[in-house]
This record gives sequence, C-alpha cells and structure tokens, in this order.
Amino acid sequence: MYSFDSRVRYSEVDENRELTLTGVINYLQDCSTFQSEDMGLGVDFLGSENRAWLLSSWQIAVERYPQLGEQIVISTWPYGFRGIYGYRNFTICDREGNYLVKANSIWFFFDTKLGRPVRPQEHQICPYLERQEKQLDMECVSRKLALPDQYEEKPAIAVARHHIDTNHHVNNAQYVEIARQVLPGHMKIRDLQVEYKKAAILGDMIYPRLSTEDGTYTVALCDGGGNAYAVVRLQTVKP
Repeated sequence: MYSFDSRVRYSEVDENRELTLTGVINYLQDCSTFQSEDMGLGVDFLGSENRAWLLSSWQIAVERYPQLGEQIVISTWPYGFRGIYGYRNFTICDREGNYLVKANSIWFFFDTKLGRPVRPQEHQICPYLERQEKQLDMECVSRKLALPDQYEEKPAIAVARHHIDTNHHVNNAQYVEIARQVLPGHMKIRDLQVEYKKAAILGDMIYPRLSTEDGTYTVALCDGGGNAYAVVRLQTVKP
C-alpha cells in the first residue's frame, strides 16, 4: 500500500467547507501518480516508452466528505493485472483510520505512438506486483454504463486548456466536474460511477445529456454525433 498525508485546503472546499467531489478525485489520482513516480514508473518513464495508463472506469463511495483543515490519509494499491487491464483500489481515511472514501478503478495500458491498447511488459508492472495486495472490501458494480433513452440536453461546453492533462486529453476529474455542473444545486454525491469511452481533446465540444431517476443522475458527455466521451452516474443524498 502506498499512502500520503494531507490537510484539506481552503482552495479545495465548497461553500459548506467540505472537500469537493472533484477534490476527492484529484487526491485519488495524485496518490497513484505519486506511487508510480516513486517507483520510477511515472510520467517520464512512460513517455520514454510511448506508453500511458488510461482510466477506463471509476467507482467511488463517499462515507463522509472531509472538512476544511482536516488531516487525511490517502492510500492506493494495485490488486491485479489481466491482459491490457490494471485494477487499483483507493481509500481516504481520517487520522483515526476511519474510511471517508473507498474507490475501485480499472485502467488500460495504451501505446501512445500507435494509438491503441497493448499488454504491459513485465518491466512495466513488476514493481507493482511486488507490492500487490488484496482487493478492497467494497461492493463492486459493472464498469459499463448504459446511455439513457430519455434525457434533457444541456448547454455545450468547449474543451479549454484547463481541462487538459499531460496525456493531452481532458483529465479524468474534469469529466466529473463538467457532469456535476449540470446537476441541480444543493446536491451531495454519495456514490459515483464513471465509464470513460473516448478521449476529448482541446477544441472539442462536449454536449451533456442529463437523465434523472429516483435520486440518481446520469450524465452522458457526448460529441456532436451523440457518441459518449464519458458516462457519469451520480447518486445523491439530501444535504
């Protein structure tokens, strides 16, 4: 298991002084990035081999959002590799070790030169295998999310530079932030699922389609032809 300590900053909280959902995701992906960098398998290593780990899906369960100034511990570990896929868990805990957030994720290895998924070679995952642990005890759901037949179209969003990460694509957390912005106000997200289908790049237009059923919101983030870049499902609790 790889962990780092942090304290929730003012720049990361919402009007209720709680860490935002986007802030949660940023902490999770930062943790896995730190682990890869410390193992020598980070951005520079992957770039030298024309490779990248791209996210296929998130499943995130929030027990409680940490508060402004709260000390937290973010942890991650890979629990399996199969074919092109890697499987990784995450947690955020308070200083007493109580779970605030649990997450499961599925990644795929990608050849950035050829533009297609590939199976990782032993030297590209061996350090992870040496520290591989058991899967986190949480209820896991299918990574596939269906596109709803009935939906409300929301205003289009142009992909801007602040959406883009080192892979020159819209960052994983930014899709969730875009989806969150089209929800009705005063909603607190308890459970999140995301299926990433294709990458949006600078200059693309994203057309959100919102569907609602019994407190569950599904946001399909589509291109102009109705093909999804990502499908985001958010389950809420009343504030």
